[in-house]
Amino acid sequence: MKPQSCAAALVAAALFASLTGASGTSAAPVAAVKALPKVNMEAVVKAAQIDPRRADTKLTPGAKAGVLLVEKALRDRRLLAAKWVDGYFGTTTVTAYKKYQKSLGFTGLDANGLPGKASLVKLGAGRFKVTRAIGPGSRVSSGGVLVNTRTRSMLTEAKRLFGGKLVLDQGSYNPGGDPTSAGTHDGGGALDISVKGMNAASRTAAVRALRKVGFAAWVRSPKQGDWPWHIHAVAISDTSLAGQAQNQVGDYYLGLNGLSGRGRDDGPKVTIRTWEEYQRR
Repeated sequence: MKPQSCAAALVAAALFASLTGASGTSAAPVAAVKALPKVNMEAVVKAAQIDPRRADTKLTPGAKAGVLLVEKALRDRRLLAAKWVDGYFGTTTVTAYKKYQKSLGFTGLDANGLPGKASLVKLGAGRFKVTRAIGPGSRVSSGGVLVNTRTRSMLTEAKRLFGGKLVLDQGSYNPGGDPTSAGTHDGGGALDISVKGMNAASRTAAVRALRKVGFAAWVRSPKQGDWPWHIHAVAISDTSLAGQAQNQVGDYYLGLNGLSGRGRDDGPKVTIRTWEEYQRR
């Protein structure tokens, strides 16, 4: 081989090795595609229920990283001022998220300010990956009233723990229903349960079972409002919750009774878990 040809071959081989990492020495590998950060949807939805009800700006444990990613995406869409990008999913962030949902054409319960899977995935396109996605499921009948499949599954497990029947007086998706409900049942996840035939111990046991599987639940008495004795329950982290139901969940996490007076929680003490957390326990 001519010297010129030999030299050209050596140059070509060196170039190939540098591009493929095939040389005998430690050539630099081709740069890997950077993985997207992750947003834990369960944690973000939890923060969106709790943070707006806080009297302070304490962050919801485990939610800061995901909330920051969501807030930065809302900021970049000019829906949230930079000063509110703080990891705190308060009322300002809820309002911004609601505007984002409406910008996608969502209305009603799909634009309630709680991150739903479809809107969150769209918001994260090219920015973050959504993990631990949750959703209410489809609307179904249970005991003659309307609920969703997630709520029905929770209720079935609560009945098993309670060891008896839990008869529904009112279900979900019931706008214009009982006026004493103040809109709580307009969305998903909300139930009123009959206590007919139950004594005080049975009522407490029923609430305990409901709380264990992921409901914010309380016994309601005539002394508290214009209603008969019943159990009121709201499925924590149901992304179709009406605004008032969201507030009740937030208050439950904060040790309150879910009523307008925001008194101390008067129900049995249990470890607060969502339905998804209960299933993983």
